[in-house]
Amino acid sequence: MAIETKRLVLIEGDLRMRERVSRCLLRDRYEVSEAADATEALDRLSQRPHDAVIASLADLNPVGGVAALRSSARSIPILVLCDPDRVRHGVKALRQGADDYMLRPPDPFELRRRLQRILERRDLDSRLSFFQGELAKKYDHTSFEVQSPAMRAVLDRVLRVAPMRSTVLVQGESGVGKELVARAIHFSSPRREHPFIALNCAAIPANLIESELFGHERGSFTGALARVRGKFEIAHRGTLFLDEIGEMDPATQAKLLRVLDEKEFMRIGGDQTIRVDARVIAATNADLEERVVARQFRQDLYYRLKVVTIQVPPLRERRPDIGALTSTFLDQLARANAVAPKGITPEASSTLERYHWPGNVRELKNVLESVLVSNPGDVIRLEDLPPHISRSSPEDEGGEPGPGTTLAQMERDLIRRTLEATGGNRTHAASLLDIGIRTLQRKIGRYGITIAPRRRRPRTRDRDRTS
Repeated sequence: MAIETKRLVLIEGDLRMRERVSRCLLRDRYEVSEAADATEALDRLSQRPHDAVIASLADLNPVGGVAALRSSARSIPILVLCDPDRVRHGVKALRQGADDYMLRPPDPFELRRRLQRILERRDLDSRLSFFQGELAKKYDHTSFEVQSPAMRAVLDRVLRVAPMRSTVLVQGESGVGKELVARAIHFSSPRREHPFIALNCAAIPANLIESELFGHERGSFTGALARVRGKFEIAHRGTLFLDEIGEMDPATQAKLLRVLDEKEFMRIGGDQTIRVDARVIAATNADLEERVVARQFRQDLYYRLKVVTIQVPPLRERRPDIGALTSTFLDQLARANAVAPKGITPEASSTLERYHWPGNVRELKNVLESVLVSNPGDVIRLEDLPPHISRSSPEDEGGEPGPGTTLAQMERDLIRRTLEATGGNRTHAASLLDIGIRTLQRKIGRYGITIAPRRRRPRTRDRDRTS
């Protein structure tokens, strides 16, 4: 495969020096456009795109010359050449926007090395910008499959909180897409150009999570062979997503609270305070209120995290989204597995919508991938679905909970069925469930349960009875 030739503009007023540097660049297979001054160089840049500029400071305006060149060639790397007795001008050029500087006349080997470095950096920046744009397109609010009123409410909340700086607590069952909500907030916010860093608190041992969050200095503990930046430091000006926040140990909870309040921390073994601007989005499928009561989670941290709360509904409460999610996943999975796209019959599609999905969106995607790669046909039929799904019926939802059903799912379904049986009468439902009315109302809000109350019949005969 042919290697693309890099085009350079060389600004050098001294003809002999210009020819000498140009010959060196031509030997390294660069295409060189020579210019005697900045005005001529800008003319060359306007005629065709170039990959870098090499400029002698002797031929630029000593006051703001590099800045003017940078304003006209924003994304092009600039390497400046300065005389040995004017190194301070090279340092000043870096402040004005140059990428690097070296002494004039340049050593051919060093010139080759410096050019290669700034060109590689430019290519890396271009690739990062491209991938950042692709991530923004993938994870902004338009990535949601929204048909159900429940998810429209989530999307509306995402759009309202995205521009803010407040911490956000995302709640919901395992597999509902809490990280997708966090990414949508980040990529719909002014922080979208900066990092989104995710950390699963349940996957990190308690003795290591502090180092993961705040970093450590070399020699701070056994095995600390070098300085390591923590997730907070890496997420500076971006977003730090703390998944399974309920599993964080109490000691780290206290340190996290301080960072949220003071916006500063120290690395383990360090003695310098590091200021940080990172928005924190936390997620949990646990009942943090119950953990606060059980003294397993700090109350002050809980209230600090839930400045804004987003409750992501389970898939069975957003059934209108299942069809759109199925189509999207089938297309994505077909590309990822290099297989032909497959359709799905209406009967199979309606069965997927009827199933109660204890594993939520994650379970739906895994089932579709399994069916896609194991089904030789071009259409997914009812008989291609796993037996526990294909044999499900509307009555199954109210039957015995299947394997993998969590206590929270069972509690929510029991509350919903009890409310349906009492026609939405919360006092009666609380009495049947043997819990307080305030506890019931809190759980209804947490689970996002909506039951329309029965319409009361007009009491037309009450007057006759009392007369």
